[in-house]
Amino acid sequence: MSRLTNEDSVDVLVIGAGPAGGAAALALSSYGISTRLITKYGWLSNSPRAHITNQRTGEVLRHFGVEDEIKKYASPWKSMGDTLFTTSLAGPEIARIRTWGTGDDRYGDYLAASPCEMMDVLQPDLEAVLVRNAASRGSQLAFDTLYLGHSQDTEGVTTHVLDRRTNRDYTIRSKYLIGADGAASKVAEDIELPFEGEMARAATIYVRFKCDLSKYAAHRPSILYWIASQTAGYGDIGLGLLRAVHQWDEWIAGWGHDLAEGEPVLHEAELTDRIRSLIGDPQAKVRVESSSVWYVNEAYATRASDRRVFCAGDAIHRHPPSGGLGSNTCVQDAFNLAWKLAFVLRGYANPKLLETYSAERAPVAQQVVRRANQSRREYSAFREVIQKASAGGDIELALKELHSSTADGAILRAALVEAMQLKNFEFNAHGIEMNQRYDSAAVVPPDNLPDETFVRDSEIYAQPSTRPGCKTPHVWLVNEDGLRTSILDLLPMGKLTLVTGLSGGVWVEALQGMRVTAYTTHIVVGTPGAEDRYGDWSRLREIREDGMLLIRPDGYVAARIDSAPATAEEAKSALDTIFSRLLLVGDRRRLV
Repeated sequence: MSRLTNEDSVDVLVIGAGPAGGAAALALSSYGISTRLITKYGWLSNSPRAHITNQRTGEVLRHFGVEDEIKKYASPWKSMGDTLFTTSLAGPEIARIRTWGTGDDRYGDYLAASPCEMMDVLQPDLEAVLVRNAASRGSQLAFDTLYLGHSQDTEGVTTHVLDRRTNRDYTIRSKYLIGADGAASKVAEDIELPFEGEMARAATIYVRFKCDLSKYAAHRPSILYWIASQTAGYGDIGLGLLRAVHQWDEWIAGWGHDLAEGEPVLHEAELTDRIRSLIGDPQAKVRVESSSVWYVNEAYATRASDRRVFCAGDAIHRHPPSGGLGSNTCVQDAFNLAWKLAFVLRGYANPKLLETYSAERAPVAQQVVRRANQSRREYSAFREVIQKASAGGDIELALKELHSSTADGAILRAALVEAMQLKNFEFNAHGIEMNQRYDSAAVVPPDNLPDETFVRDSEIYAQPSTRPGCKTPHVWLVNEDGLRTSILDLLPMGKLTLVTGLSGGVWVEALQGMRVTAYTTHIVVGTPGAEDRYGDWSRLREIREDGMLLIRPDGYVAARIDSAPATAEEAKSALDTIFSRLLLVGDRRRLV
């Protein structure tokens, strides 16, 4: 190994080029922050892995100007379709559930919540767009570069890495370090993040294969087909899976593996036979591309940082893909952290602002880990119906009983409907995706704000709100050309935004007299370019027209005042207090 050398320093070093690392590099470079991204691999993901891209992640991609590029690689929302439960792909169906908001009863909820649609995007395509755009905006990239360790001091971080191509090790100096190095994160281990939960509590075999299955799938488009048979599955799901990677000739087959049997031996002939069984066609022309075993984790970090080092993505939330929460949470971790790093590096905020990253995202990590694992466990209700219908799990007997005209048949069918309704918590969990709330020093609620009350189930239904700590609600405004524009599209990149109405001019006057213009702008709803023609903002803003919202660069409401004071001087005093608390500056003279 060659002698240790030192590379040029950067503001932020990002370890890992997955969804969290790629999104962090994209956000930071978009903010003009000097960033280097390294990965131990020679390129990006080489397997489909994560694929569901929800609306909140779509808003992040849209904010950074890459949503349209992502759409080129996505299966559109309408083709994500129903999720089927069947005896095999070619065999009789047992049940269906409308998923990802495509059902008649949910489609409007999703349309009202965001200007973005759900998408099915393979992780390699998502990563490529994130990393390519990060590089085009100034991020430095280094592949085949292995993180070995780091040390911190009061001025920054010295990271020790190895160039695997040349066997040269060297150090990189940065002011901050982001560990986005996955579920086996060495960065998380090095900073001794505390975890709760269990790793590798179950195992799943995944096989990527090619086979034209259009005759079984094209007329009932979906991305997930669950297979119930005596040999289809093991574990807490207990079903086999066929996932459409590329409609309809590229697939992933999956089934549970009993860990008590040790590591599985994956012989191609046996894998092919199992896949044909799931298809229900013993003559299917299956070509196995790759196979792997992955483990079901149920662990989350109770904090996400240590001084100048932060972890994001799977490094802090380790869970199965149920509900499609993984890559989405990774991207949103990065968005939350990046603007705070930018504000601190530019001198807009006290470094204590960075402590709010852990305070805000660690509870989200816990929530998504528990929800993803609970979604797996909730398949037990479906299996119980099959067991009761067949007195042991025989699928043919179960189907016969489920179609019986007897009283027992009616009871079984009612139980099956109830079991399918439970899967809304996995496949239509709009609230899990959109209702993430923050409680930290980077949120300034008004005094005596009552606790939020959810009108409908908070995991199933999105509830828009302008309460501090909530994501800014989407509404359609109308611009100068008479075209619709989301209020989210008016939020500038990397700045705080004060939002008020036509009668709230006192806030704008006050803002213009403060030393915050480098990182703060304003929107007056009702002026040209932001006219509330539909009246939706009036309905959702939850304050008077002359009230004020202060929105963070990540689109979250930082502060809210119900109505304007009488004078600009009073408004300036109120804003000064909010800015000082939000940015933790401690010196109010910076702001006035």
